[in-house]
Amino acid sequence: MAHFRRMAIRLAILGATLASLGGAQDQPAALFEEGMASWYGSSFDGLRSASGEIFDSAQLTAAHRTLPFGTMVRVRRLDSNSSIVVRITDRGPFVDSRIIDLSYAAARQLGLTDPGVVRVALEVLGDLPGPPISLSPLTVQVGTYRNLDNARRMRDRMQARFGAVTLRQNGEFWCVLVGSAATQADADHLVEAVRQSDSALQSVLVVKL
Repeated sequence: MAHFRRMAIRLAILGATLASLGGAQDQPAALFEEGMASWYGSSFDGLRSASGEIFDSAQLTAAHRTLPFGTMVRVRRLDSNSSIVVRITDRGPFVDSRIIDLSYAAARQLGLTDPGVVRVALEVLGDLPGPPISLSPLTVQVGTYRNLDNARRMRDRMQARFGAVTLRQNGEFWCVLVGSAATQADADHLVEAVRQSDSALQSVLVVKL
């Protein structure tokens, strides 16, 4: 049984890779499995994951029992259809009923932190070994500031709610960017989550990095 499971994983990754190389990016990703997702957070920050990388709960990563390290996976909630793309860097979960453990940042964007466990579908997008590589240049800009201290304050507010937040300088302005998204639909879900988190953030928008 384990042999067939490993073969299915390899075929899924190979299919996604060949589609990309052949210019067939519009084809759907390979469905891998369905099951329960959980998450782990800052108590593991600074520890070495199974791949050798230092775990950082603010990064969009995840643990899976068998997928190769570096595999990019879309995790889609079955009850809401919202999704997030993560990179496999660790092994787990170590609870039989669960299929993936998300970092805090990924869980936050997926709305998983409060329920703790939700049912998801995993889609293999491809194998990207090495440092994190963004599949898409989409992110949510929540504000631009001339004053760096103001930008940092907004960054800290967003990090407390969404985890993955960066500052980027654009001329004389500092931009506060929340998360990343593989598709326009994923970006739209993130925009809605940011708007719902604060009534003063209704003008946030999707931008390209």
